[in-house]
Amino acid sequence: MTNLTTAAPDVVTYADGGDLLVAVLREVGVDTVFGVISVHNLPLVEAVSRELRFVPVRHEASAVNAADGYARATGGLGCALTSTGTGAGNAAGSLIESLSSATSVLHVTGQVESAYLGSGRGFIHETKDQLGMLRAVSLDAVTVPSLEESAGILRAAVDRALGGPGRAGGPVSVEWPIDLQYLPQREVVEIAEMPDAPVAATAPAGLDALTELIVAAERPLIWAGGGVAEAGAELTELLETWGAGLLTSNSGRGAVPEDHPLVVGNYGATPGGGELLAEADLLLSIGTHFRSNETRDYDLVLPPVHVQVDLDPAALGRVFPIAAGVAADVRDVLPAITEAVRDRGRAAAEWRARVTRARQDVRATQRAGLGDHAVLADALRAALPRRSVLARDVTIASSSWGNRLFEVYDPRDNVFPRGGGIGQGLGMGLGAAMGRHDEPTVVIAGDGGLAVHLGELLTLAQERPWLVLMVFNDGGYGVLRNMQEARGVDRAGVDLTTPDFAGLAGALGLPYQRIGTAAEAAPELERAVARRGPVLVEVDLESFGPMPRPFTPPVKVPDPTTRRSS
Repeated sequence: MTNLTTAAPDVVTYADGGDLLVAVLREVGVDTVFGVISVHNLPLVEAVSRELRFVPVRHEASAVNAADGYARATGGLGCALTSTGTGAGNAAGSLIESLSSATSVLHVTGQVESAYLGSGRGFIHETKDQLGMLRAVSLDAVTVPSLEESAGILRAAVDRALGGPGRAGGPVSVEWPIDLQYLPQREVVEIAEMPDAPVAATAPAGLDALTELIVAAERPLIWAGGGVAEAGAELTELLETWGAGLLTSNSGRGAVPEDHPLVVGNYGATPGGGELLAEADLLLSIGTHFRSNETRDYDLVLPPVHVQVDLDPAALGRVFPIAAGVAADVRDVLPAITEAVRDRGRAAAEWRARVTRARQDVRATQRAGLGDHAVLADALRAALPRRSVLARDVTIASSSWGNRLFEVYDPRDNVFPRGGGIGQGLGMGLGAAMGRHDEPTVVIAGDGGLAVHLGELLTLAQERPWLVLMVFNDGGYGVLRNMQEARGVDRAGVDLTTPDFAGLAGALGLPYQRIGTAAEAAPELERAVARRGPVLVEVDLESFGPMPRPFTPPVKVPDPTTRRSS
């Protein structure tokens, strides 16, 4: 039964759609919006520029990437504004990234005048079934159909993007006809209903069976993915109470700070990680996809007992068989597990020591394989305060040491394209730097990845955030070049012309620094961070020298000598 009030509803009037958008964004703490101005979003951009901060990126894909990075770094909502048609299409690839990472992004795109919508007349910027395209790359996509529904649709989109208890968030796209944007907006605010007292929560199904297996374990491990990002305190308490070792996916890094002695980290697919898994008698996996590149294309051998917790019921047992599973928010499950192991299931001190030794061994092995390149990771970590964002594009430095050896202490500091798309790092870093302007952001990019959105250097020069852009220059796509050389085939498509980065930085008014040797890494990175503004740091890999063993990604490629002709 619900108690209702009889008071009359309030009516709120906004000058136009832009003022309405600003009001909705302010309600959830958004102070910066990223986008490209257009004839089909003018009222929105004008209002945001007047009341908040509008960052004019140079490409719609970067607008979404920046909103994505802003959301991850702040733990809130990111907002991107694009034009309709081609502009919305340009944003699609970056929306796929936000969807793969469940990042809370509100993407507002213009649309042609409502009278012509769907008429197929070739109205400027019109495209066939834009909504269908956006639905394919977004968690949800909706059209503002009328003036009366504008406010409700915007607020529902924000709520859907942010997610909440029992439901994941993600990117939500709203297409807004330009004629409706210009009109004054009237919102009828109903008096809130007073719900009855909430019903006491019950234990999630399967928790008892899962817990019984957990307390029986003597050598337990946890594998944590991105689903633990908001459950760091609960996971840390479980880890310390139980004495389990913690392996993580790339997305799960930092929920427990990576200098914790029980955190082995993102090393599950390495030989040392495999040895630890072989010795464990139980694995508790939490909120992880078990992605192919983190499980040796699913060839990883897990302990004899595998139990799983995930918000998505379809994830339970999807990749590796499980003995028990619970579909629930991890924050509702971990405290109960902690209490159970506190009473009945603490791991022995010998196992805790084994975990700590494995933590040290996997890092020592990696350092030996990196050679002088490990110095870059150490120098960067030393130059940065404990809380600072590392935004990583897809490049060798990111995939070799940025995703493992460089320690992360909070999930919001670990920003990278989880879908694996190249060229998104600078946009994501720009968004993170705007959201966390009192702390430094470092972007790791290769020369090839940076070229995808080289125009965003103009955004960096214009907005001047505290951002250190490290460009690893090897004259092309180094990862793919290494793969081709390892297979003994001729190079194809991997060698690229790169700019004179010193000259480029000078043309844009950006400070420039260069690292050409391991000895230069620490002083140059310390100086770069101390600038408290934008700086381009070129890592000249020809001068710096190669790794002892060329890096290739964990991707299976058929041996050409074993292929059979059809």
